[in-house]
Amino acid sequence: MTDDQKIWNDFKSNKDYALSHIYHHHIDLLFRYGRKFTRDDDLIKDAIQELFFDLIRSRENLGDTDNIRFYLLKSLKNKLIRILQKDQKYIHQKTENNQPEFSSVYSYEEDLIERENRERNEQLLLRGLNELSPRQREILFYRFTCELDYPEICDIMSIRYDSARKMVFRALNALRKVISSSDIMLFFLQKSIQC
Repeated sequence: MTDDQKIWNDFKSNKDYALSHIYHHHIDLLFRYGRKFTRDDDLIKDAIQELFFDLIRSRENLGDTDNIRFYLLKSLKNKLIRILQKDQKYIHQKTENNQPEFSSVYSYEEDLIERENRERNEQLLLRGLNELSPRQREILFYRFTCELDYPEICDIMSIRYDSARKMVFRALNALRKVISSSDIMLFFLQKSIQC
């Protein structure tokens, strides 16, 4: 069994580490791939977030794969094509099979804009984190940076399971007042600070 097969099977078996692993190892590639179809970063982020929500919702019914990257790229492409075909304003050119044209042009300006947006979002999030209580910051650190599951968080913080979930929920709601929820999720999942 390959590593991808094991991780995919663990994901389908509802193991939290597998979702985090899949997301961390593919998010940057998925975003760059999405930029080949549209320059609308928010649309790409929404499509990626929707893709992962769809995967979570239907994880028990997913087929097997020995190549997660391929599976995600194909799924994102299909999702973006459906979105772009619904909203014709995003389609600049189409290929012979009536799909949005894949752009292979490298743009230094795009990378610069992406980096500036990421830095802006990090600054907004850090400002929001500073407004949280120390316990809220602690639980977000354990949940998203250390990638601990709720039972582990409960053990480390000496709190009940439902209290841990409520605390994470309330902390994320407080952060949503500062920046959009999709940016919060992407920031935490992209963050690779070691615990």
